[in-house]
Amino acid sequence: MVNKDFFLALEDLEAEKGISREVFIETLENALVIAYKRNSGVSGGVEVRLNPDKAKIQIFSVRNVVEVVEDKEREISLEDARLIKKTCKPGDVISEEIFPKDFGRIAAQTAKQVIMQKLRETERDNTITEFSGKENQIMNCIVRRIEDKTVFVEIGKGEIEGVLLPNDQVPGEKYELNQKVKVFVKRVRNSGRTAQIQVSRTAAGLVSRLFENEVPEIRQGIVEIKAISREAGARTKIAIHSIDPNVDAVGACVGNKGARVNAIVQELNGEKIDIVLWSEDPLEYIAKALSPAKVIRVSAIEGEKVATVVVPDDKLSLAIGRDGQNARLAARLTGWKIDVKSESKAQAELEADIASAREGLED
Repeated sequence: MVNKDFFLALEDLEAEKGISREVFIETLENALVIAYKRNSGVSGGVEVRLNPDKAKIQIFSVRNVVEVVEDKEREISLEDARLIKKTCKPGDVISEEIFPKDFGRIAAQTAKQVIMQKLRETERDNTITEFSGKENQIMNCIVRRIEDKTVFVEIGKGEIEGVLLPNDQVPGEKYELNQKVKVFVKRVRNSGRTAQIQVSRTAAGLVSRLFENEVPEIRQGIVEIKAISREAGARTKIAIHSIDPNVDAVGACVGNKGARVNAIVQELNGEKIDIVLWSEDPLEYIAKALSPAKVIRVSAIEGEKVATVVVPDDKLSLAIGRDGQNARLAARLTGWKIDVKSESKAQAELEADIASAREGLED
């Protein structure tokens, strides 16, 4: 290991992995000092020098020149020092090359460990650098491993591994080896020895980025995404607003014959998408958020973000949705608590209130 091939290998690693040879050498020198001390039991001054030009690794005992020696491993008497260098004086530092037995084997083992560690550190740092600016972005990836319910994907040009945890997987979606999928980069996490890319198929941000990719008006900032509420695999509501009165926000997102929104639905494996026009008027916004149900009227409790929505009797189930999903998503989208009632029930309650009020007046 301690020969020209070793130093040539460092040059190759510098070219391939972008790791400075000087950094490698400095790290290895420090590691060899530790390895030598551990192997020899020496605790004093030791210095290791790697010489790439001569393809040599040398080890030196380093001691301070003193008049009276108190620590033999760290100090050398002036008399003994002048046998090595005649001009020595107290306070100087004298280095003397030593040739420990079996040091070549120690050097080879240590070099291998240092190289492997440095490669891991570099890959981690490169991953963090590459992906730190790509959080909250969509990236294409390929499924490479599936362990239990966790899916590992190959992501980016550097073939970095991303992790798709069970809670980031869309219910009902099946993943197969070598399958190509789009994922949302949630976060890049430095986990010590490695960097981990956490990706998602359930994040609302995935829908947002898909619309940005498909709708030029959103990329240009003409149409804004105000809010998204999503139950992955089932339904998404997205609230949009056009800052240009001449641009139809819904039409821009739907596209010619539904081409744009259909492309997004296809990427989401058939997930339903409701495109809602955002409004500054919260009651109008709530009515639109309950799409596709028709709303008769919306009223609110003053000072509280609680709204009562009245819908036709035959639209009640549509407004509420299966298991309450439509009303639940509308509430998340608007940030209001929404109580949906049928027209007949609302009318009955109104009549009951009027009757109760009359009884109170008569009393």
